[in-house]
Amino acid sequence: MMSLRIFSASLISAALLLTASCSTFDTAQSLEARPVEQRIHSLAALSEHNPVTRTLNIQEWYTASGTKVLFMAAPELPMFDLRLTFAAGSSKDQQTYGLASLTSAMLNEGTGHLDAGQIATRFEDLGAEFSSGSYRDMAVVSLRSLSDPKLSTPALELFSQVAAQPSFPASSLARIKNQLLAGFEYEKQNPGKLASLALFEQLYSKHPYAHASSGTAASIPAITRQQLQEFHRTYYSAENAQIALVGDLTIAQAKAITEHASARLPRGTAAAVTPEPIKSDASNTHIEFPSTQTHILLAQLSVKRGDPDYPALFLGNQILGGGGFGTRLMEEVREKRGLTYGIYSSFSPMQATGPFMINVQTRAQLSEATLQLVQELLRDYIANGPTATELENAKRESLGSFPLSAASNSAIVGQLAAIGFYDMPLSWMNDFMQDVQALTVEQVHNAFQRHLKPDQFVIVTAGPTVEQLPLPEPVERSEQNTPMERQH
Repeated sequence: MMSLRIFSASLISAALLLTASCSTFDTAQSLEARPVEQRIHSLAALSEHNPVTRTLNIQEWYTASGTKVLFMAAPELPMFDLRLTFAAGSSKDQQTYGLASLTSAMLNEGTGHLDAGQIATRFEDLGAEFSSGSYRDMAVVSLRSLSDPKLSTPALELFSQVAAQPSFPASSLARIKNQLLAGFEYEKQNPGKLASLALFEQLYSKHPYAHASSGTAASIPAITRQQLQEFHRTYYSAENAQIALVGDLTIAQAKAITEHASARLPRGTAAAVTPEPIKSDASNTHIEFPSTQTHILLAQLSVKRGDPDYPALFLGNQILGGGGFGTRLMEEVREKRGLTYGIYSSFSPMQATGPFMINVQTRAQLSEATLQLVQELLRDYIANGPTATELENAKRESLGSFPLSAASNSAIVGQLAAIGFYDMPLSWMNDFMQDVQALTVEQVHNAFQRHLKPDQFVIVTAGPTVEQLPLPEPVERSEQNTPMERQH
């Protein structure tokens, strides 16, 4: 009977996907059958309509153990997604770099009664999925299960044991340490990774964000099982957790699930908020590496979660380099000069101030010219801001892509987890898009000038020292002459 239920759920999902595919195919066929002028008109008319967005009816409460819960009912599919988020990221490592990451990786290696193989087999038999991860701010533990109580009840019990009562077996600890050490050796052959590690060290200095979440080759071997147990007791507590839950559940079922999940956790206190970093001075660091390409990273501290300027920074960055093709950086660096396959910029707001970053990889002989061009483009954008046309295009693209953030239960549970962890209003997703659509050119321009200073960037490059070539002259795009063909 259990196998039949799992098969039925899979069949429902497949049917939904097939229906969507058939609908798309039929639409494409009907468009192809029309005259070209009519097809273009139809697509233009389609773009004038606002995309359909999913209404998020989020409910909030606290469990008896003091854990905040955000829940949204989603009866479309017979399943649910549960995510526990702890303030237990690498910012809590102190000087034991990699402790948070290793704790997270060891959760499903044993519970005292079950080993890693038995845990994996039981989740699979129940049609459930377990996952965990550790980042700079947080650690997450997630469960996806069918909502049938005959399957969800044992899945939830197993999940609670894994999250709350890990045994950290010595044999698994040794194996995972060896895997991490092998990964560190591999990273030595990756100039992009070396540049990223150096960038965060330069950017954050002695702040907890400065070191890599995974630790180092020097720190990992010394971590003990006792340290893992202590870190888990301290940070995986009910008071230091948030719960996000989305799926085919009633309020009563949701409350029962979250009570069960939080009641099994250790009791403790909420972790201290990560302190603010001290802004670093501008610097330019080169890592010598024998390669044909040079990785170039530029960054400076810019914005934290909850900053009222973030909508303006987000929208402005979509124009500068965050929106893929058509951005200023992509047009000038790739399309007109063929210097790279891709160049991207991003804001990464965190609990403490996070970085703005530009990432590009180019031929070693053109690295200095590329860096200079990027700096000039960035300086011009900060000084003058976007045009009205760029702003309207970015608004339209953002409005079209925004529904993807609520297109699936897993996407929504991720949003709820962030809202809960960073203590944002329940209406944050809708508020954010409304704020974005209301922005003016002047507001975006002012936000960039407040948060970015063109002469305060930390720059890291990784590649060979070679004779440099001058910057190629810009040329217009041509279908017969692609950017990378012009480069060679």
